Amino acid sequence: MSVKLNSIQSDKLFAWAKLLALTGSAQVVVQAIGFVSGILIIRLLQPSEYAFYILANTILGTMTVLADGGIGTGVMAQGAAVWQDKQKLGSVLATGINLRKKFAIFSILVSVPVLVYLLLHNGASLFTTVMICLALIPAFYAGLWDSILDIVPRLHQSVVPLQKNQVAVGIGRLAMQGLSLFVFPWAYIAILANGIPRLLGNIKLKKIAYEFADASAKPDPLVQTEILKIVKRYMPGAIYFSLSGQITLWLISVFGNTTAIAQIGALGRFSVILTLVITITGTLITPRFARLEKNKKRILKYYFQILSGLFLLMALIVGATVLFPKQILWILGGNYKDLQFELILCIAGSCLGVLSDIAFSLLTSRGWMYHPLVYIGVNILSIIFVALSLDITTVSGALGMTIIVNTVLLLMNIVIFIRSNYKS
Repeated sequence: MSVKLNSIQSDKLFAWAKLLALTGSAQVVVQAIGFVSGILIIRLLQPSEYAFYILANTILGTMTVLADGGIGTGVMAQGAAVWQDKQKLGSVLATGINLRKKFAIFSILVSVPVLVYLLLHNGASLFTTVMICLALIPAFYAGLWDSILDIVPRLHQSVVPLQKNQVAVGIGRLAMQGLSLFVFPWAYIAILANGIPRLLGNIKLKKIAYEFADASAKPDPLVQTEILKIVKRYMPGAIYFSLSGQITLWLISVFGNTTAIAQIGALGRFSVILTLVITITGTLITPRFARLEKNKKRILKYYFQILSGLFLLMALIVGATVLFPKQILWILGGNYKDLQFELILCIAGSCLGVLSDIAFSLLTSRGWMYHPLVYIGVNILSIIFVALSLDITTVSGALGMTIIVNTVLLLMNIVIFIRSNYKS
């Protein structure tokens, strides 16, 4: 019996190792392409144009958050309950997409005026401002679909087709940016070169998703009710998060200048590498965690195993940054070579942000939520504390604020997970 159990455990370990190697290698390729694309943009755009590019992408992130409002979380939770039923899963998917379309209108009405103000405030011409707003349309439209559609193959652990599509989109983005920015080194061209390949990638993503979900299924009012229950609790926090999540850039864009914006944005390119961790976790670990049967001890055990492994990985990344800051900054070019201390702060804050985001995604994958006022209250108190302690209008002060705020949010997510698991 003992030999049989050991054999089963060995088979599971081998299967996990194979899956992680497959997923990890593909994601390394995806993130490497994304990283090269980002560095290409930094080197080809003047700091002022790069600052406009960063502002536009910051607002794009806000638009995406507002257009989601918790819908993706609801689709994951509802889809995990019916993932083996093609018709029901198709209905969940159709419901989520229908809600996203409605929320997108609200998102545009709120976000675009803010983008216009920030661009004009930081010296963009009216022509550049209009072109940047128009260039955001393909990327925003693609975002409405891809983050919902990829839930289906992730629930079914159909990783290979999903990642092939991601690689293709990445290569298309790099090719478009490389060909266009050498001739037209403007922010709106870089934004457009990012959005068009994503639109094309969604065509393939739909085919992948609808292998497991019924494409003819209609939105289900009952599913919509369940998703909206999550949205009602998630949306206030999402609105606040859309403001506070990028507070570093908000402060710099209002009180600083385009040079500071470009510096924050350039340093942030290195943290993009950390999305490899988020993507692998979201592709392999979170869906499996969402599917775990109700067993408080087992759920808590897996939760802390996941976070402990990720914490060790983040510590290694910060350590490498401390040892080799000059070599890392060389990648960005001469405009950013003197930001060694700021680089360390940026990577540390980003690592804590990754841990906090994953802790939150594990919490919501179980369908658990906390009242948004809890998140908002804790976040505001953290920001006030930092504002009284640091000069948050400087690059180093703003990055220091990110470290403190993300640490507090990580601890809060862990405490609320333990409490939710105990009460479930």
